[in-house]
Amino acid sequence: MQTLIENVNILNPSEEIQTSMSVLIEDNLIKEISRSVNTKANVNVIDGEDNYLLPGFIDCHTHIFAKGFHKQENMANPLGIHFYNAVPHSLQTLNAGVTSIRDCGSADLSFKLAQQRKLFPAPKVYLSITPLVMTGGHFDLLLPSGFDMEIIYPGFPKGRCDGVEEVLKKTREVKRAGADFIKVMCSGGVLTTNTSPEFAQFNKKELKTIVCEAKANDMKVSAHCHSLKGMNNCIDAGFSSIEHGTFIDRKTSKRMVENNVSLVPTLLVHQFLYKNGFPSWDSYASEKTAKLKEIVKVHKENISVAYDEGVNILMGTDSGVIPHGHNLEELGHLIDVGMSEDEAISSGTVKAAEFLDQDNLGLVKENYVADLILVNSNPLDDISILSVNDNILKVMQDGVIVK
Repeated sequence: MQTLIENVNILNPSEEIQTSMSVLIEDNLIKEISRSVNTKANVNVIDGEDNYLLPGFIDCHTHIFAKGFHKQENMANPLGIHFYNAVPHSLQTLNAGVTSIRDCGSADLSFKLAQQRKLFPAPKVYLSITPLVMTGGHFDLLLPSGFDMEIIYPGFPKGRCDGVEEVLKKTREVKRAGADFIKVMCSGGVLTTNTSPEFAQFNKKELKTIVCEAKANDMKVSAHCHSLKGMNNCIDAGFSSIEHGTFIDRKTSKRMVENNVSLVPTLLVHQFLYKNGFPSWDSYASEKTAKLKEIVKVHKENISVAYDEGVNILMGTDSGVIPHGHNLEELGHLIDVGMSEDEAISSGTVKAAEFLDQDNLGLVKENYVADLILVNSNPLDDISILSVNDNILKVMQDGVIVK
């Protein structure tokens, strides 16, 4: 099957815009890009109407099953709702121009298989299954009441583990459950009671054990980490990425560059939560808001330092903690820390694809996968146009229009 997109302006990061081009897609790949394309008789023709064609975006930090991580809802809802939520969340994500996601906890192998089998429209997914959590750490959801609010079911392992032997076994369990990478909670966080973002979690021996086992299986390890000490522990252990990185400083930024550690700052989530707050029925809303106040104060300033030092920064939103479908608002926040429009787009396309070891994704290029978006104006002139979903006219995944 062939599809021809005519009369489009192709925008790839770090390249001159190619104007008035035609793009021929065969099956799931871009076969030819030129001003004059020879096609088969039954080709499906799309008039691009002089709009802008970009690679589909990759959100490097989402939770596609999640709807705010509200413990009360987990307790009240049948387990099936946990899975059904992924259907509207996936559509919202695609409509925002995101064709692939890196899920940092909650999605399981069933979602990946459902996407591959086209059971419903959904972004492609790279799974962590569930994060490794120390007892009493971020996302240990055992409440003071003694009730454990962690969602578990057959095929989905519990994340809590302590000590070298337990973290080794848990890494293997998560891999067995279908993980593409390992996620570890290496500092306190906002959403878990009785933890604080500035404190490190897990010790170096535990962290090195996790990384050693993951690397033996050619898997990267990602750290939820706000804490400065926690980040340095992760760099020492050989982690591939730091998520959030709130209290990062110049010295740690330099160490990340030296050790090829990427940063996914998720700037949007803290700003969104601080502006919009938590539901009135959330018993822990005041505690979470107090933590957010400290984080919002320093986060952008510190990420600016990381950018200045040359840290590889990737686009991620923490969607699921906040409502899905706002993904490309993150690009504006990346520009606020110093990135150019071109760099911001790159962080969510070709740079993200490189981090995921996908060498034929993230560009509008011949022999690349046809994950594409068509937008109604040039985002290099105004990046905010990408944050309005109505400006994203079409979304194509594997050569098929999904919006």
